[in-house]
Amino acid sequence: MSALEWFAHKPLGGGIFWIQERFYESGNRANIWLVRGSQRDVVIDAGLGLRSLPDYLRDAGLLAPAEGAEPRPLLAVATHVHFDHSGGLQHFEEVAVHSAEAAALLQGDNYEAVTWLSDREVARPPRPGWSARQFRVPPVRPSRLLQEGDVISLGDRQLTVMHMPGHSRGSICLHDKDRKILFSGDVVYDGSMIDWLPYSRISDYVASCQRLMELVDRGLVEKVLPGHFNIFGAERLYRLASNYISQAGVCHKISTCAMRSIASIALRVTNSRITSQ
Repeated sequence: MSALEWFAHKPLGGGIFWIQERFYESGNRANIWLVRGSQRDVVIDAGLGLRSLPDYLRDAGLLAPAEGAEPRPLLAVATHVHFDHSGGLQHFEEVAVHSAEAAALLQGDNYEAVTWLSDREVARPPRPGWSARQFRVPPVRPSRLLQEGDVISLGDRQLTVMHMPGHSRGSICLHDKDRKILFSGDVVYDGSMIDWLPYSRISDYVASCQRLMELVDRGLVEKVLPGHFNIFGAERLYRLASNYISQAGVCHKISTCAMRSIASIALRVTNSRITSQ
């Protein structure tokens, strides 16, 4: 299967494209965002990597700014290293990730990458004989380590890094302040927030949600482009963040602790099987 078959995109205007993996039919299918600038293009998250995303961007004509012109430099930014967002980073020459998760990406760590992938989720195998049991996040050496407050310049637009741990220890959002757009990764999307993974932390998530609510209160976000599901606005962002805070009590912490223990055991068993192959 070619990259052109595997991916599909939708232009949103303003130099932003929404890209998805057509045959990965799962709630874990991550949104991929291409943001074009006057001097640099940025891909936010990279999907599973079963087919080359840079090949798709080139073959679909999304990289060249004009007829016959050379493509601008392309940077892939991982909002975090979970498999559905980081598997495709292997295909990029320039990769950025928060420093807290750089070691996991460099190791190709399936434990911290939280690899949950089954054959039934892949409607069409990317190649004959492919099996989900073969999948792992390959080691990638990041070319740029991100920290809170860093600015990724695209020329005519700037993306500010906001370190928002809770879902994972290196989760980030990218904030286009001028356009009031938030690329939120898995920090927040229109669904249940997941805080029971190996490096999740409820207290961090509460603090991150408080920051999200502050962005809305200050009128700094009008549109959220999340890591999963559909785009939503400021009112929904505020409600999702405030709902998480209100539910993060003692009972929630106890149940989350139990779920984290089960998930941790399952991931370690899976990871040991993969590394022993």
